[in-house]
Amino acid sequence: MKTGKDLVTRCWESFVVVVVICCATSSSATDNEKNSAYHLFILSGQSNMAGLRLEESFIPEVEKAFGKDHVLVVKDALGGQPIRRWYIDWESADGIRPEATGDLYQRLMDKVRAVTVGKEIQTITFIWMQGERDAKEEYGKVYRASLEGLLKQLSSDLKRDDVNVVIGRLSDFDMENKKYHHWTLVREQQAAFVRDGLRRALVDTDDLNDGVNRRGKEIRDDLHYSASGYVELGKRFAKESIQLIKDSNEGSGGE
Repeated sequence: MKTGKDLVTRCWESFVVVVVICCATSSSATDNEKNSAYHLFILSGQSNMAGLRLEESFIPEVEKAFGKDHVLVVKDALGGQPIRRWYIDWESADGIRPEATGDLYQRLMDKVRAVTVGKEIQTITFIWMQGERDAKEEYGKVYRASLEGLLKQLSSDLKRDDVNVVIGRLSDFDMENKKYHHWTLVREQQAAFVRDGLRRALVDTDDLNDGVNRRGKEIRDDLHYSASGYVELGKRFAKESIQLIKDSNEGSGGE
């Protein structure tokens, strides 16, 4: 004959089993949502970004880390362009603003929207390789503020406050500022942007502009990178991107 105590014990055991099952089901659903989501990588900038062939190293590295079915990559770059063609509210140190800014940003975002429509995005990483033109035009003093503004602009449009950023720092092409008078200033501004912010990483390119370029010409401290330099650039961009994503997952308790 079962006592009241036995019935209470059985009810309690049944309750515990139900709770465990529900928790497991909820956890499984969350895992499935993550498994169906994508890691989005947005790459943009000037000629050294345009010269980056994603299939050589960047895409293989991020697909190895996250799986081919969980990676989305968008790239749009154009040589010889200042950051104001991406940052809509750009202005010079003395307050001068050009009539039209942000046209290349709009072109980039059109590609992003086309690729991401209907997809669940788990993480977003923005990879930026630019600054040569701003150094040449001597707009280094506002370069860091321009980067901050561009990130804020991108985050707002994507409705995210957790965008990772990887900056390719200008190389050692003109360390004496003879040709591009703000060369080292832009380098410093890039480093400061990364140092003083969250979810940011800096990629060194000083050793990528020596060797043989894609036209078979020997180069040294060139404005552009060697053939092997571009391959290495893709690997470094991927490495820093992957690490930022892992760090953010650990910080949020994810895997």
